[in-house]
Amino acid sequence: MRLSVVIPAHNEEGCVAETVTEIVDALEREGVDYEVIVVDDGSTDETATRVARLAEINPHVRCLTSPYRNGFGFAVRAGLDVFEGDAVAIMMADGSDHPGDLVNYHRLLQAGYDCAFGSRFMRGAEVDGYPVVKRMINRVVNLGIRLLFGHGYNDTTNAFKAYRREVIDNVQPLLSHHFNLTVEIPLKAVVRGHSYAIAPIRWRGRTAGDSKLRLQEMGSRYLFIVLIVFLEHHLSRGDYRRQDLQAPASRRRWRAGGPSARFVEDRDQRSQRERTR
Repeated sequence: MRLSVVIPAHNEEGCVAETVTEIVDALEREGVDYEVIVVDDGSTDETATRVARLAEINPHVRCLTSPYRNGFGFAVRAGLDVFEGDAVAIMMADGSDHPGDLVNYHRLLQAGYDCAFGSRFMRGAEVDGYPVVKRMINRVVNLGIRLLFGHGYNDTTNAFKAYRREVIDNVQPLLSHHFNLTVEIPLKAVVRGHSYAIAPIRWRGRTAGDSKLRLQEMGSRYLFIVLIVFLEHHLSRGDYRRQDLQAPASRRRWRAGGPSARFVEDRDQRSQRERTR
């Protein structure tokens, strides 16, 4: 399975080269077939230049100038338009996501899951340097999403996730222009019937550059996307669900919680089984 890694970057000259190098080193150590696509989102510094230098010595790395207007969601969508792998992971340019967790995502997708989701807030996870106020807001927002969708996942807003190509095809068209894309893709994937694994991940605060996420600007945008997918889930009568959902009788959602990993049966599969008794 070839893995593509899409990294949106806006004015990340202080950390993007190190981020890409660490990702490449981790994937090559594990023998993973890969490509890394850094999407330059209108940077005014040397972000693109530093990635271009890496691309000169590694043909698996490329720098793409986003053809869309500025915005995190647009930058990710630009990468999703052109990735060539069998699966794709979205990672941050600031080095906050651990490359070792990317390797684990690849293994989960190889094991048959459609999506690999990470959680910074479950047993076995590690978080370093998360601002207290942002963390509190994050926990409230994710609790609300978890209650609305009942999917058992407590870190939906985290951008770092991986998906098989067919998932990306099935969640189109994408609507989000900004960081709300981080909830649009996974919620659509879940609502449309794709399997997923949840694993603990490591996260660290950035050591260079400035965060591009502005919470005061994103509240209504997150709510918009959550409500759109929530209405689809309850009113569309399954029009957008994957057509082969009933085929894999043993499809499961897997949750890793430290030493005691456990399997949780997908709610829709369970409901169908109970109806056929």
